[in-house]
Amino acid sequence: MRKLTTIIALLLTIVAQAQTLNVLTKDSVTYQFPAAQAGDMIYADGTTLTIMGKAFTLTDVKRMYIDATEVIDNTVSVSYDGSKASVIVAGNVAQYIEPTVDGAHVSIVQSDEVSADNVDEITYSLSGSSTDGEFALTGSYKATIELVGLTLINPSGAALNIQDGKRIAISVKKDTENTLKDCVDGDQKGCLVVKGHTELKGKGTLNVYGLTKHAIKSGEYLSMKNCTVNVLAADGDGIHCNEYFLMESGTLTISGVSDDGIQAEIDGESSTGQTDDHEDEDSGNIYISGGTINVDVTADAAKGIKADGDVYVTGGDITATTSGGGVWDEATTTTETSKTKASAGIGCDGNVEISGGTLNLTSSGGGGKGLSCDGSLTITDGTINASTSGGICVYSGSSINNNYTGNTDNINSNYRSAPKGIKADGAMSISGGTINVYSGKSEGIESKSTINITGGHVYSKASDDAINSSSHLTIEGGYVCAYATGNDGIDSNGNCYIKGGVVYAIGATSPEVGIDANTEGGYKLYVQGGTLIAIGGLENNSSISQTCYQVSESSSSSSGNNGHSGSGPGGSGPGGGGGPGGGQQQGWTANTWYALYNNGELALAFLTPSSGGSTMVVSTSGTPTMKKSVTVSGGTELFDGMAVVDGTVTNSDTSTSVTLSQYSSGSNW
Repeated sequence: MRKLTTIIALLLTIVAQAQTLNVLTKDSVTYQFPAAQAGDMIYADGTTLTIMGKAFTLTDVKRMYIDATEVIDNTVSVSYDGSKASVIVAGNVAQYIEPTVDGAHVSIVQSDEVSADNVDEITYSLSGSSTDGEFALTGSYKATIELVGLTLINPSGAALNIQDGKRIAISVKKDTENTLKDCVDGDQKGCLVVKGHTELKGKGTLNVYGLTKHAIKSGEYLSMKNCTVNVLAADGDGIHCNEYFLMESGTLTISGVSDDGIQAEIDGESSTGQTDDHEDEDSGNIYISGGTINVDVTADAAKGIKADGDVYVTGGDITATTSGGGVWDEATTTTETSKTKASAGIGCDGNVEISGGTLNLTSSGGGGKGLSCDGSLTITDGTINASTSGGICVYSGSSINNNYTGNTDNINSNYRSAPKGIKADGAMSISGGTINVYSGKSEGIESKSTINITGGHVYSKASDDAINSSSHLTIEGGYVCAYATGNDGIDSNGNCYIKGGVVYAIGATSPEVGIDANTEGGYKLYVQGGTLIAIGGLENNSSISQTCYQVSESSSSSSGNNGHSGSGPGGSGPGGGGGPGGGQQQGWTANTWYALYNNGELALAFLTPSSGGSTMVVSTSGTPTMKKSVTVSGGTELFDGMAVVDGTVTNSDTSTSVTLSQYSSGSNW
């Protein structure tokens, strides 16, 4: 009778004073019912009290009281304090959730009726700190998980485990720092696990440690906007999603991982349990339209950014650094092929399209690549800086050699991986943007199909071919410099067409050339237009429809730079020794600034390398003339400072005119 009297008094008070009724249960959950919403409260059988559809067994009620707390609809607050946690539930959603609190381990089951009753999505606000806690949510209706200065470590599983197949927003509150860490040797798929769609957003900071597998695991797509996310450790991938990854804004930093930085998987299972298809939900794709991504991975054969599908970059600042060596990837099915596998800043099983943004891709491991794709590569804008310094990776017997220095011509391609700045198995098309490639021990830019350049700024410096295509190669526009220190500048295994643009090709000493085509296979080099400088000369029996000229210098000038330095935007270069061959065999002077004119107008000022093939060939659309040992000021620098357009050329006392002799088609250099 006393309990009944107390309840009646509380109900009368809440109505009279228009305040909030708080119902505290034995498991540290408080339900808050505003007077304006409470309506009829049903007390039945002396054992239950029902408020706003939520039925309480009185034996589970620890306390009921009234205060002036303002209740925010559609919210649940979870506060962690060491070994315990408390939960506060807004009255309007009380009937839709069932919280369980065990110390600081909080588990909530969200009813499907939330959707049926047209209640707006519930926001779960998490705050406080615990070294032995977790937050788990099960349901099938979209929700928001708000992190408000949360530090949560779970020594027995995931820190956040959201088994809800709908859209889940992880909102990191502005000006707060939040840290999540899971256990070692658990069976969880990640530290922060979401079964459905994951949206990382907000303007705060989230630090994640994944000590069993991935740091962040999304069963479907994952998008990121505004917030700062730091993945500081992962036994697997930093971020792993089974559909697509979308970066719109914010800052994402990934380090300390044992596999890929970011992976979008094409064949994972979605929340429905069905195997994803690439065309369904953009499975396996990666989209980057803004924000900043910094990824540093050290594991062997790991990728900074890995897409099982396609990659689309339209904006943002991306830095991906890999240092792991290559591995032998043993086939596990009859449809697979055993082969070596190496690291890459960006690795893509499909196509890559880049139309904006800045990409800095560095790989120092054996066989490592800056950007590698199995499909086509299309670049229309943006800036790409790709650098590799690792050796050639070769599998022999039962071991991997990540710094193989022997001849690889007779080694099956499945048993070797060469480091390359940019590599595409499919066709490569470049119509804009700025591309700078440095490859210390192999080719710079390579396509296993065709290469077509119609615009942009392309600079590739490599020890092997600077630009190589397995089929036809065409340059119709843009500014292209291919600088090879040990092979051909430009090498086409089909026909090579120079139709326009500005092309500066530097090849090594004979038998290498500035521009090569596969004459042995019945193909040719066609020079049909543009501005051309080729150190090392041109492929034998080229087809020349725009007149080409060979540079000739006197014995005295070709033996060096007469003690003078060629100066320009790249700095001053010492007087050269004439390069390989010396004397009259060398048709140009090393480390010297030249000015190439077309019908009297400056076409290009350029700096010669310290060494290269003995022949220099030039061509312009009109009548070319040249001067050497010039000083260049102003204008726009190209090719890592080796050339200038729209600059001012000043002739010094040592400047001399260069003799040009016409090259006849069919001659051999």
